[in-house]
Amino acid sequence: MRIPIHREGWRFIAIFAAINAALYWLTPWAALGFAPLTIWCIAFFRDPERTPPPGDLRIVSPADGKLLPIVEAVPPEELGMGPQPRRRLSIFMDVFNVHVNRMPVSGTVIALAYRPGRFFNASFDKASVHNERMSARVRPAGSNDPERDIAVVQIAGLVARRIVCDIEEGDAVQRGARYGMIRFGSRLDVYLPSSAKIVVQDSSVTRAGETVLAELQG
Repeated sequence: MRIPIHREGWRFIAIFAAINAALYWLTPWAALGFAPLTIWCIAFFRDPERTPPPGDLRIVSPADGKLLPIVEAVPPEELGMGPQPRRRLSIFMDVFNVHVNRMPVSGTVIALAYRPGRFFNASFDKASVHNERMSARVRPAGSNDPERDIAVVQIAGLVARRIVCDIEEGDAVQRGARYGMIRFGSRLDVYLPSSAKIVVQDSSVTRAGETVLAELQG
């Protein structure tokens, strides 16, 4: 059985495998004890195929994980979306989730901004404000209204120290398409336009590219 692996993972898998081989040379028992960590490393970087559900107005989850309480919050100021609070859906990824991130909607990347910061536990609400992040502002396909823009924010967590983002400002993106990942354990926030209808509940388990979070109206 072939396990699809994200390209970011091969270096780490090679390091873990080399350590396992060195330990085996010293003593098989040490190698056996380290083997679960090597298996975990392979599993962490798995990159399974996902198929978005039909419906261009559906907003899908950008990450695997658990949906935290839905709150009203101002989008990252560096995206230029104004001071008006929007509903924010936050997905917390633990170290056992798939960490490949997927685009919640099809459209155009209007703005992209990186901001350094702290590394609080990503399940804490303050992580959205204080932690290191990469923010993207996406205008849904067929829309010319800035009020319908969506923000999706990759947030580093307590252990995470690298955010990978493969999109650039001006790119055309597709709903459910891969666009980055975060190592190791982190969070993604989605800021919705006021017209969007939320269809998930707090504490729901989400799958990137497949779980519908909300629906754009009109």
